[in-house]
Amino acid sequence: MNGAEIPVYRSTRLRDSRRLVVKAGSALLVDPETGRVRRHWLESLADDIAALGESGIRAVIVSSGAVAVGRRRLRLSPGALRLAEKQAAAAVGMVHLTHAYQEVLAKRGIAVAQVLLTLDDSEDRRRYINARNTLETLVSRGAVPLINENDTVATDGVRMGDNDRLSARVAAMMSADTLVLLSDIDGMYTADPRLDAAAEFISVVDGVTPEVEAMAGMTGGSDGTGGMATKLAAAKIALRAGCRMAIASGHKRNPLRALLDGEPATWFLAAEGPKAQRKRWIAGSLWPQGVITVDAGAERALRSGRSLLSIGVVAVEGDFRRGDAVLIKNRAGEDLARGLMAYPAMDARRIMGHKSTEIETLLGYRGRDALIHRDDLVLI
Repeated sequence: MNGAEIPVYRSTRLRDSRRLVVKAGSALLVDPETGRVRRHWLESLADDIAALGESGIRAVIVSSGAVAVGRRRLRLSPGALRLAEKQAAAAVGMVHLTHAYQEVLAKRGIAVAQVLLTLDDSEDRRRYINARNTLETLVSRGAVPLINENDTVATDGVRMGDNDRLSARVAAMMSADTLVLLSDIDGMYTADPRLDAAAEFISVVDGVTPEVEAMAGMTGGSDGTGGMATKLAAAKIALRAGCRMAIASGHKRNPLRALLDGEPATWFLAAEGPKAQRKRWIAGSLWPQGVITVDAGAERALRSGRSLLSIGVVAVEGDFRRGDAVLIKNRAGEDLARGLMAYPAMDARRIMGHKSTEIETLLGYRGRDALIHRDDLVLI
């Protein structure tokens, strides 16, 4: 099997990506002496993002560095910070960090959208759906979402590894095929290379096993939230979502171009792609909160891989909310599929049997055209 035939989730080539999440660490973005953003490095990253976009690869950035920038401006002492100090530093630093990203990407004709998330936003179903839809809209319009942990309000989230894990959760949320953690190390080794001269570089990891976890003994600095253990935690999240992950050095200019050109990195490969993993989750992990009955035309559309439109719905049962899972049946009562609703039960009843073009008139707002999008639906 040649390289072109390898599915993205099993590939070690960045150019095979279509939707990419990039996590940039504090050690790369911020000068530790001055607390200022390394503009030359950020300019080179912006060049990479623009070039990837021209080749059809849409990028999302999860950026660390807010605390590192903000603490200097608040003249906080070196070393560990109290929670309130971290939150204050993040509030100040994020303003400067976002402005820097906006300036460098605007030069290349790219809009930047600031999105602050907490881990709860990726766990609460309704907040997850809202965040996913917002990010999908931004990416589809050519904007680059700039995501950070909402440190100002996250009482239990400002701790080691947040942005590693957050970037993996964002990748899962967006069904990204690739996550790249740009770090101050070029990948994973069999031991800490700073302490063990015999440590060997690992280019491919096929699943995070206990043996792989036993090798993770490195930690980050006082400003960063990295460390190999937290990167492995991110890999677990990404791989479960069908997203491959790379740990790559970000110390060089144009770090993504270097990865495109074959710069060494550690690639964590998934067993399945994001769509297969998502559909498996919908089919087996969510308890249906209602039942949707469809006509013969809608049944044929579903079996051919299309979305469920309101015009094909003949009955709605249950008291579900937007984002809940429902069971889809035909008129004979046979189970056809499971899916995630784009509308709550009350609104679904009002628009069933009507065309998508009538939804705004019937509800007073413009929602999604499909009652259940095909990406949120699995036949059973």
